[in-house]
Amino acid sequence: MSQLSQHFNREEFACKCGCGFDTVDTELLEVLEAIRQHFGEGVGINSGCRCASYNLDVGGWPSSQHKRGRAADIVVTGTTPEEVQSYIDTTWPDELGLGRYESFTHVDTRNNKARW
Repeated sequence: MSQLSQHFNREEFACKCGCGFDTVDTELLEVLEAIRQHFGEGVGINSGCRCASYNLDVGGWPSSQHKRGRAADIVVTGTTPEEVQSYIDTTWPDELGLGRYESFTHVDTRNNKARW
């Protein structure tokens, strides 16, 4: 395993199609480490990097930050997505992309604030 940060390795972020795309933005790693530290629980990566083909296959946006290695769909052990979303929105109120979903949270390091 190729360790990227204290709690995350490259394989967790790799495109699920097997193409080998696994480049991860360092700012995204810092955000995910902060989330893990705040909740004191593991952060699972449901979806990290996506090549253009895989992004299309899963119905991702054509301009998805996943295609740039700047996004992750996450689940925090023992924590509701609502709690995770609230923490992100409060901690980074004027930046990051934050997608609110019922079973997971999307977070990305785009250059401007976005909420959906």
